[in-house]
Amino acid sequence: MPARDSVRKDVIGYFLAMHRVVALVRPVQSTFELGCGAEVFGTPRDGVPQYYEFEVCTENPGPVPTSAGYAMHVSNGLSKLATADTVLIPGWLPVETPLSPKVRRALLNAHERGARLVTICSGVFALAQTGLLDGRTATTHWARAEQLRRDFPAVHVEPDVLYVDHGDVATSAGAGAGIDLCLHLVRQDHGAAHAALVSRHMVMPTHREGGQVQYAPPQASANTLDGLLDWAGERLGTPLSVEDLAARLRISPRTLARRFADQLGTSPGAWLLSRRVAEARRLLEETDLPVDAIAVRVGLASAVNLRRRFRAQVGTTPGAYRRAFRIG
Repeated sequence: MPARDSVRKDVIGYFLAMHRVVALVRPVQSTFELGCGAEVFGTPRDGVPQYYEFEVCTENPGPVPTSAGYAMHVSNGLSKLATADTVLIPGWLPVETPLSPKVRRALLNAHERGARLVTICSGVFALAQTGLLDGRTATTHWARAEQLRRDFPAVHVEPDVLYVDHGDVATSAGAGAGIDLCLHLVRQDHGAAHAALVSRHMVMPTHREGGQVQYAPPQASANTLDGLLDWAGERLGTPLSVEDLAARLRISPRTLARRFADQLGTSPGAWLLSRRVAEARRLLEETDLPVDAIAVRVGLASAVNLRRRFRAQVGTTPGAYRRAFRIG
């Protein structure tokens, strides 16, 4: 009998400890962004303790169209948010869609009673409408950062980070960064070892700090500045200087600086360094070259210099970047 009582207490304790995550979806729902939360919080895995219950709700229960071209049936209404420990908003498209009074009230009530509100990518546009982000930092996909800043001037937009966690509210960048944020929350809730176990089953990097940049691809500029950028890009391994760039166009360094500022919004030196780091990123992703060899190839001379410049621009080390983004 004592053994049976012990088992019963363990089972009761297990269910009492379950953390309820409820995703709020709307037409047209992104299946991938919803899947990010479902994979981390709602997928049972052999040998991995299940600490979360994952459910989905919507303002008007019934069929909800998705971005994949099919409709999913959602039977739960907004009342589910009243018992959620974490409310997840996995995208909000179009981002201009206003919150209905019912949704706004449900989100604010959930926050007031202590629920954690979390957004993935464009979901921040819904959360921002509640006013809960006013005076705080937040992020979203780099392509929508300027619109977020324009539409919600009281929000301090951080366009280059993966996620921002304030404890009661948290926002993430693009959908992939949503997985990083969800794993970060697991780490906060149940420790690094459990988060590492979940990420290993998902074949994901164990942990990426929220302060890392979003790794947005460098924008193409093939014909800008009379072909100078292409010319310089082909010679990154040489000791190019601002004077060399100016000489190529047969203009003075001061004139070159003005043209860079007008056309690219940066200086020649800053552009050149950014281009070297971008090439280093590509080589880290696509080759097995040692870091010191990559440094020489992109014109940064030494591994020490590359690490310093790389961390300043990318927010992490070359080694950590390679582990996270190595192709093949």
